Amino acid sequence: MASLLEQLSKMTVVVADTGDLEAIRKFTPRDATTNPSLILAAAQIPAYQNLIDEALRSSRRLIGNQAPVEDVVHEALDEISVIFGKEILKIVPGRVSTEVDARLSYDTEATIAKGRKLIRLYNDAGISNERVLIKIASTWEGIKAAEVLEKEGIHCNLTLLFGFGQAVACAEAGVTLISPFVGRILDWYKAETGRDAYPGPEDPGVISVTRIFNYFKTFGYATEVMGASFRNLDEITELAGCDLLTISPKLLDQLRDSDADLQRKLDSNNPTGGEAQIHVDHDSFAVMMGEDRMATDKLGEGIKGFSKAIETLEHQLAHRLAELEGGSAFGHAVQEIFMLNDMNGDDRITRDEWLGSDVVFDALDQDHDGCITQEDVRQGFGAALALAKA
Repeated sequence: MASLLEQLSKMTVVVADTGDLEAIRKFTPRDATTNPSLILAAAQIPAYQNLIDEALRSSRRLIGNQAPVEDVVHEALDEISVIFGKEILKIVPGRVSTEVDARLSYDTEATIAKGRKLIRLYNDAGISNERVLIKIASTWEGIKAAEVLEKEGIHCNLTLLFGFGQAVACAEAGVTLISPFVGRILDWYKAETGRDAYPGPEDPGVISVTRIFNYFKTFGYATEVMGASFRNLDEITELAGCDLLTISPKLLDQLRDSDADLQRKLDSNNPTGGEAQIHVDHDSFAVMMGEDRMATDKLGEGIKGFSKAIETLEHQLAHRLAELEGGSAFGHAVQEIFMLNDMNGDDRITRDEWLGSDVVFDALDQDHDGCITQEDVRQGFGAALALAKA
């Protein structure tokens, strides 16, 4: 009997939601997606320290010996994203998604400039546009930036997508791919209603992606739908047949270890739903987001979380650069990471408080009690810090 992963791969393109190269080799997905949170997690793995060092040295040479550390680090962020992307593309046959700095999410022109820079770095390495997706937050400004980039032949993946209005605006902008966040939608509804769980067919995130998928197929939009941010196997199996699903290594393992029968739930040739077509401009986008508190809450929270992940990664890069250049490194990285996320000051970080990705939270929560202590952070990030001091 074929595993759930094998069955799913025949219906849907499986994407690895990780920056861990070994995990990508293990599951052999067609595509892979990453972001600063995932790179931050991967950066803790000693085997990848050489990739980080390569980016820092390259950025120092480019910026100059007299440039301040922060300027080198800003340049290195782009270099690191592309270096990990290049390594991923040596493994997967398809595409890699590389994220624009989330702090630019409300700046159309800056997002366009960053997208052009990232694709240039890939092109300089001999990698064509067809193998790269520039990942941008689904704000109105981000969608408009993606529209410009798509017209230039730079393909985009619109992330942090929670609402129907965001999805339609992306499709009308000609975006290559969208990544609606299934699990984070579920998180919001569980917190709002007090319910502990939802059966797969009733899962609000599953319902949202199903609606978007059927709408796109009914009206012939070319934009691909890639479900993301899963909490459990039911969410994944209820979306079997979706164009793509990006899945964490933990859940890929569970799919591989199960031989349950998988039924197709979504069919691009036979979409269901039957709702009328709409068109979204700036004003109607604002109205739809204003009427969808979940989408508004989760978009803002996601941008804040990705931005914090970038800031944490910047601190670690500055630490490593100081070591490489013989300077004194600051020693409070763990405490700073913890303080960024411990919102109520109770010395514990819950999943609701955590501003980074779910993958990083799961990696740090070694005892799976739903909370991260300062010791968990110290242990989880200790590998890279110890290596930096070696």
